[in-house]
Amino acid sequence: MATQARAWQRMLSGRRLDLLDPTPVDIEVEDIAHGLAFVARWNGQTHGDFAYSVAEHSLLVETLFTRIWTSPPVRWQLAALLHDAPEYVIGDMISPVKAAVGPGYGDLDQRLTAAIHIRFGLPAVLPVQVKKQIKKADQVSAWMEATQLAGFSVAEANKLFGKPDQSLISGLRLHLRPPTEVRAAYTARHAELMATLD
Repeated sequence: MATQARAWQRMLSGRRLDLLDPTPVDIEVEDIAHGLAFVARWNGQTHGDFAYSVAEHSLLVETLFTRIWTSPPVRWQLAALLHDAPEYVIGDMISPVKAAVGPGYGDLDQRLTAAIHIRFGLPAVLPVQVKKQIKKADQVSAWMEATQLAGFSVAEANKLFGKPDQSLISGLRLHLRPPTEVRAAYTARHAELMATLD
């Protein structure tokens, strides 16, 4: 008789997260921050001495989101920070790999996203307008990452990600930091947003 494959992961917090049926009580921001700080964007194909992590990307997306949507409700800033949070357990797959994997990846991502949102006081499913604004910030961040870190020409990035409004990226430069530093920055920003959640 075959045994069922394990579908849960033990986190450093001691929580056991069931990937097939994730529950909000098994989600801790420290686990998210730790995992995302060690997950590389662009499959690690970036210049520099440290990988550009999903945690760093998430901080950038939240910054861009607040530039796109001037004075957004704090809850939506938190949603922007958490937009890739499921990747703390499922990793960051580049779009071509997601397409190859098929709908199973999307289903898993949705289950984890819903549990994470509920854990931190957000609706399981975000309003369409909020998702669109976060996606726009995500696209701008992809353009910045592509041109500053991943070796893309501006013309190539414009074609793939859209030419960003220069006012949105004015004064922003990407930083490569050790994972422990990025983890602390992510956790601190999460705490700031939670403290002022409306």
